[in-house]
Amino acid sequence: MSASVREAGGIERAGTPGETGTAARLLALGRAELTLLGRNKTALTTSLIIPVALAFAMKGAVENMVAGTGLSIGSALLPATLGYVLVFAVYSSLTGSYTARREELVLKRLRTGELRDLEILAGTALPAVLLGLVQCVLLVVLGGLLLDAGLPTAPHLLIAGVVLGMAATVGFAAASSVLAKSAEAAQLAVLPFMMVSLAGSGMVAPLDILPERVASVLELLPLSPAMELIRAGWTGGEGLKETVGQLITGLVWTGLALFAVQRWFRWEPRR
Repeated sequence: MSASVREAGGIERAGTPGETGTAARLLALGRAELTLLGRNKTALTTSLIIPVALAFAMKGAVENMVAGTGLSIGSALLPATLGYVLVFAVYSSLTGSYTARREELVLKRLRTGELRDLEILAGTALPAVLLGLVQCVLLVVLGGLLLDAGLPTAPHLLIAGVVLGMAATVGFAAASSVLAKSAEAAQLAVLPFMMVSLAGSGMVAPLDILPERVASVLELLPLSPAMELIRAGWTGGEGLKETVGQLITGLVWTGLALFAVQRWFRWEPRR
């Protein structure tokens, strides 16, 4: 995602002395980022259309996979669609945003103001996270009606999974931006995480239908805990012990991503 000098200047003003308090600074930076996101048609397409398009494309395949497993098409496909939102609307989009802002010197200029490093990262992520949350809510309600899956029977597990997934994808997006030298290169830098998550975290194929040994390994992938909690929102989960284990695994991955950001995140362009 590229931004003009004028747009970058608009982001820089998010941290002027006229703004007081963390919330005000985050909202100002978030508004600037939302404006840039609205002007980027590629990012909007990736965020809004691809998750739904993938869900429709996978419907037939999912029906065949869950036949005879006890899972309904809704409990298999709806969680996968929310996973697509995490991967495309949050992770992929945000990796491009962090990379573009860095290469345009926006991040460097923001650090000279009163915005703290964590506020810059959080403010940049705010529009993608809010857009992802709105999509998740709409997909849960409308998808439940269209797929006759109904509302989640354990909404607390669904909410925990979405929040955990958002935290992990934001952390990995900031970490992945280190690997990209430009906004265009960011489209390649996101591929390893995206492919591993789509194929192994229960989005394309629910882990419940895989052999136990394979599933036990895939459960350790970064987004697998979030996906298992999201799916448990409809299935009810396997018990407190499993839920706590999924939360711990997801938090460990999120912590590792945040450590990588703190250790290696680049604030200046790569030359």
